[in-house]
Amino acid sequence: MKTNFLKKVGEFKSSNKGFTVLELIMVTIILGILIATAAPRFLGTVNRAESSIEDAVLDALLANAESYAMETFMETGRKSYPYNPFLGATVDGYVGNCCDVEESGDWSFKDGYIMHIRSDDSKWRWSYTSANVESGQADDRGAFGNRTAVSNVD
Repeated sequence: MKTNFLKKVGEFKSSNKGFTVLELIMVTIILGILIATAAPRFLGTVNRAESSIEDAVLDALLANAESYAMETFMETGRKSYPYNPFLGATVDGYVGNCCDVEESGDWSFKDGYIMHIRSDDSKWRWSYTSANVESGQADDRGAFGNRTAVSNVD
């Protein structure tokens, strides 16, 4: 009785050689559908994450500019922003105020604009001025502008 069972198991193992073509096609179709629905969500998540990182960097630059303004107020009696918003700040990817952003993650300041390039190679900018935009007494602070797309990837 035991030998018959082992014999049948052996026959079953030798007769089962793999998947049929139909099974492989069905699995491929199901995987394709899953990828088609998941990819846009993933890409949207990446864009939102990069936008949040940009917001955090701009918040840090604003805090740095306000700190600079308080220091100048203590020294001169007037608040003023630095001519370069990156002055005194540490930002990963900052390439300076001499050149354009060229690689993913680069930040620069040139001609009154803070520039950043995302991982999808789209370029974004914010206007910045250290000139007086406030009307308060002894307040010569500048301003940060809103995010604007310079070039998007199609």
